Amino acid sequence: MSVMPPTVFEFGYLCSDKNEGDQQGYTVIPDADFCYLEERCLTEDNSGFNQLMIPLIKRGRRLLQVQNFVGVIFVPSGRHIEVLPKTGLDSDSGETTYEEVRSTLLTMLQALGEFRHIQLDNAGLKALKMPLLEVFISRFLEDVNHIVKRGLKCDYVGQEENLLVKKGKLNKSGQLRHNIVAKHRFYCEFDEYAENRPVNRLLKTAMLTVQGYCGDHCNQKLLRELLFAFDAVPKSFNPKQDFDSVKLDRGMQHYKPALAWAKLILDGSSPISMKGLADAPSLLFPMESVFEAFVAKTLRNQLKDGLTLHTQARDEKLVTHHVESSKQRDLFILKPDLMIEKEGVPLCVLDTKWKRINPQSTKDFDLSQADFYQMFAYGQKYLKGRGKLVLIYPKTERFNSPIQGHFAFSEELKLWVLPFSIEKNGGSELVLPEDATLDEELFFSLAYTVTQAA
Repeated sequence: MSVMPPTVFEFGYLCSDKNEGDQQGYTVIPDADFCYLEERCLTEDNSGFNQLMIPLIKRGRRLLQVQNFVGVIFVPSGRHIEVLPKTGLDSDSGETTYEEVRSTLLTMLQALGEFRHIQLDNAGLKALKMPLLEVFISRFLEDVNHIVKRGLKCDYVGQEENLLVKKGKLNKSGQLRHNIVAKHRFYCEFDEYAENRPVNRLLKTAMLTVQGYCGDHCNQKLLRELLFAFDAVPKSFNPKQDFDSVKLDRGMQHYKPALAWAKLILDGSSPISMKGLADAPSLLFPMESVFEAFVAKTLRNQLKDGLTLHTQARDEKLVTHHVESSKQRDLFILKPDLMIEKEGVPLCVLDTKWKRINPQSTKDFDLSQADFYQMFAYGQKYLKGRGKLVLIYPKTERFNSPIQGHFAFSEELKLWVLPFSIEKNGGSELVLPEDATLDEELFFSLAYTVTQAA
């Protein structure tokens, strides 16, 4: 059984194990790891790292506050820190349900292109008890194992070798250089049908990379078996060049999932990648993007015929700067997350917000005024002041049904605040208000039974 790594939720705090006093509510990590992360936060202004966490002092204690990224952070000691979505925090009871929140995250990651191959199969319950890193390694190894069972693909590889028997074509310059005395040898060039091809080299290199971080016994056992199957394949010394030269023909489509994993492991193609002294890229994902992609994937599959869903529309600008009658410049691009159109005409603009809200709050339903300004601008520019707007937040215990009624910018421009339910076994959906059926086509025209709000 793998040892569970330190786990922190979004916007949670990391502190050093050398800190004295009460450490309750903080995730404690070794002092060397804490100092490494703190130094990077303070010195790397131009890297994406300072978006990941913020150093601060709270009650005289040095802390690092993790921002809205989830995944795995590596540190030079060879350890890693697991960052989970904040929806795993039950604000009422204070309980942390790690297995459920890992399930939620894995379900949502499947909407991202790099992780569309993640599957929660019959071993899913076991996977949820693993650290995220072990889940990622397990999925990668299973995909490589699928390739091995079907047989590694070979290719003709050019070779140069000094042989006792002539084979292929004699390399004259090599012959003169190596065999001016040993005339019984032949310096030859020839093609050999072997497993040494770029895609196999990349998979082996990715397996060697995760070997030092794999702690689960089952993963270790499978990894040893797979490396034995790749024994004749050398390590890739130039992964970037090998990725550029990979060509998956019609008979190699089963390589795609494993190759996508290898790209994440070797190329650092997650939204934020950092390489420390451990020389291992951290796999970190901004939760706003993950949530937006998951909502878009779900709604796109539920739209009725004749309707289309656009993501990140960029047609409109907030203002146009006029200098002279012949000179003007558009400023401030407006990019709503989602927009539903019918025959090219916008019907509804939707924006996802990865925030926990409390509609029972006496302060404006716990909603952000800036979000409403943003939605008003979308309504004016994309809907011409007439239509429906929707703010989508994740469904939580406190926000499990739509805010009753709607918010009117005008008689023709109205906004709804709706929760989105994330279910690991399917059934994820946008929870619609009770009166949505009265205006279903204009509202969303989703091809599933409208969920009735409690």
